[in-house]
Amino acid sequence: MEDLKLCESDYRFMCVIWENEPLHSGRLVELCAERLGWKKPTTYTTLKKLIDKGFAKNEETVVTSLIPKEKVCRAASEHFVDHTFAGSLPGFLVAFLGDKKLSKSEAEELKQLIDQHRKE
Repeated sequence: MEDLKLCESDYRFMCVIWENEPLHSGRLVELCAERLGWKKPTTYTTLKKLIDKGFAKNEETVVTSLIPKEKVCRAASEHFVDHTFAGSLPGFLVAFLGDKKLSKSEAEELKQLIDQHRKE
């Protein structure tokens, strides 16, 4: 699998792109100043880095993503489960749920998801 890991600041930057694309690079600078407290050079440095890593592109000052948010989130989730719970999805669920109780509809929804993803 390609390397889809992002540090927290790069992820927040990509969220600005994902939520607003396509957007002009000047607008990206404005949004990063508002949402992230960044100055123009920080925005352009981060944009260049993420273009070089294949996450975004900037053509004629229009910025768009090259990798969907869902794909990045899925890779981060898999990495977390692999490294924190030795790849055990049940282990993750037990830790995540803790003492929480699921409603009947939540339990049914999880059951349906498990059935859809079950290996034959």
